[in-house]
Amino acid sequence: QVQLVESGGGLVQAGGSLSLSCAASGGTFSSRAMGWFRQAPGKEREFVAAVIWSSGTTYYADSVKGRFTISRDSAKNAVYLQMNSLKPEDTAVYYCATDVDSIIDRGRNYYTRGSAYDYWGQGTQVTVSS
Repeated sequence: QVQLVESGGGLVQAGGSLSLSCAASGGTFSSRAMGWFRQAPGKEREFVAAVIWSSGTTYYADSVKGRFTISRDSAKNAVYLQMNSLKPEDTAVYYCATDVDSIIDRGRNYYTRGSAYDYWGQGTQVTVSS
């Protein structure tokens, strides 16, 4: 059974940085896509970033491009989200997700959809104070 466990959330001042981690287990991830989504109170879940494990291709939401970086570590079966220049509007619960097969890259539009992913972590809270 695939399990995803996020960590690294917390409270930070605007302009600061946080690094989130997602530890994946229960499967082989080299042929999958890994994504980060977030959900703020009263808002719908939104796409943040994704990485195609096999190629390293990355996709970002326009709102985080240039500030956030997604990466993966094959040896540790982990995905990271480095968040810099944080803004109060980045405050949300951040979720890690994975699909079952992305041997072929289906393109950015596909991976921005929550329905593209089959497994989700429990989330980690990120709060950015002004």
